[in-house]
Amino acid sequence: MTKNYAHRGYSGNYPENTMLAFHKAVEVGADGIELDVQLTSDGIPVVIHDEQVDRTTNGTGYVRDYTLEKLLTLDASFRFTGQYGINPVPTFREYCEFAKDLPITTNIELKTGVFEYPGIEEKVWSLLQEFHLEDRVIISSFNHFSILRMRALARSLKYGLLSESWLINAGKYCRDLEVPCYHPFFRNLTPEVVQELRQNNIEINTFTVNTEADIRDMAEKGIDIIIGNYPDLTRKVLDSL
Repeated sequence: MTKNYAHRGYSGNYPENTMLAFHKAVEVGADGIELDVQLTSDGIPVVIHDEQVDRTTNGTGYVRDYTLEKLLTLDASFRFTGQYGINPVPTFREYCEFAKDLPITTNIELKTGVFEYPGIEEKVWSLLQEFHLEDRVIISSFNHFSILRMRALARSLKYGLLSESWLINAGKYCRDLEVPCYHPFFRNLTPEVVQELRQNNIEINTFTVNTEADIRDMAEKGIDIIIGNYPDLTRKVLDSL
């Protein structure tokens, strides 16, 4: 059965990658939450998508140049500024505390595609163990070296390879790397691509699916996880099928 994951939380109607968006995603019936993790200048894992804070906060500059103390002074309300009060950038620890007793799975994207953030894999793994989330996460990244580094630390976790390209023989690529999931942009999932992935027994988890027609198309193709900004809409469509 196709699962419904909230992209950066319920980011269609609330500030992305904030605790508010995560709470609202759970309220509307999301099966899981997708989020992004980077490191501050003092090595603390935080939940934010862009390498720079400019788009989603009232600050400027790179996440990696902020101490945690300084980062927490910013408002991450993005285009919802003034609608829902002040929404700080969450620490990954704060998120783990929130998720530890909930029946949801978390898709953690390691944002190592631009800056590799040495040690991020170890820090994320440590927090997952501390909050006993090992069986309720999928670790993904566009940096496939990062996935292999973390798998060397924590072989038992579930992993996925993110891609926005038209990768040929993606199923074989994942199988050869012993990574069980492929996370492509949804428009790349032609019938031929889906068939090749299935032939290699690869789980397909796709982003970012935001319209009723596209959600229905992905579900009818048997995609395992739909990641979208409107988990309420995804829930409605999936329940109707």
